[in-house]
Amino acid sequence: MNYKAVIFDLDGTLLDTLEDIADSMNSVLKQFAFPEYSREVYRYFIGEGIERLVRQALPEDKREQALIMQCVTRMREEYSKRWANKTRPYPEIPELLDALAGREIKMSILSNKPDDFTKKMVANFFPRGKFTIIQGEKPFVPKKPDPYAALAIAENLKIPPHTFLFLGDSEVDMKTALAAGMHPVGVLWGFRTAEELISSGAKALIQNPTDLINIIIH
Repeated sequence: MNYKAVIFDLDGTLLDTLEDIADSMNSVLKQFAFPEYSREVYRYFIGEGIERLVRQALPEDKREQALIMQCVTRMREEYSKRWANKTRPYPEIPELLDALAGREIKMSILSNKPDDFTKKMVANFFPRGKFTIIQGEKPFVPKKPDPYAALAIAENLKIPPHTFLFLGDSEVDMKTALAAGMHPVGVLWGFRTAEELISSGAKALIQNPTDLINIIIH
């Protein structure tokens, strides 16, 4: 297959954001005297947007919508203080981006993280501007795994969806890729397991970022 473009997930794929997200959400929970969680638990709260993260973290008997939205606001405030404290690109990600750019592969990012954080973090951690489109969660735009945004990227770039690789670390990403008619590639350095990626439709799994090049050239 002659792949022409890659869509990347952000959290758990390009950036290891786990500790800053966990610290921020635990700070919110502490304000309400609610139980806090280990970082490992947060692996399963991340991936479907900030509102779902908050909903999952709150005690089951405290999940009324008004409190959820109050905690979403506080989570945004706490995360705005911490998003660059411990977050870093995964090893080999810069090398992968350079290799793809050298092959003139178009690169975009599609995340369920709020759009303002997505753009700010990409500008900070990847300042050389390799990405054609950078998109996070926006009002009135369906979140992944709905394929709407992925297909809009393909249309904007005028590249057929079947020539896209879609790189992600979760069920949400694999389902998005399949629904958009793209090739789903699961990463094993992220937040979820190989079993989840395979069961949700991954066509390939990679252990290290630069392994993606082998998929492109074969």
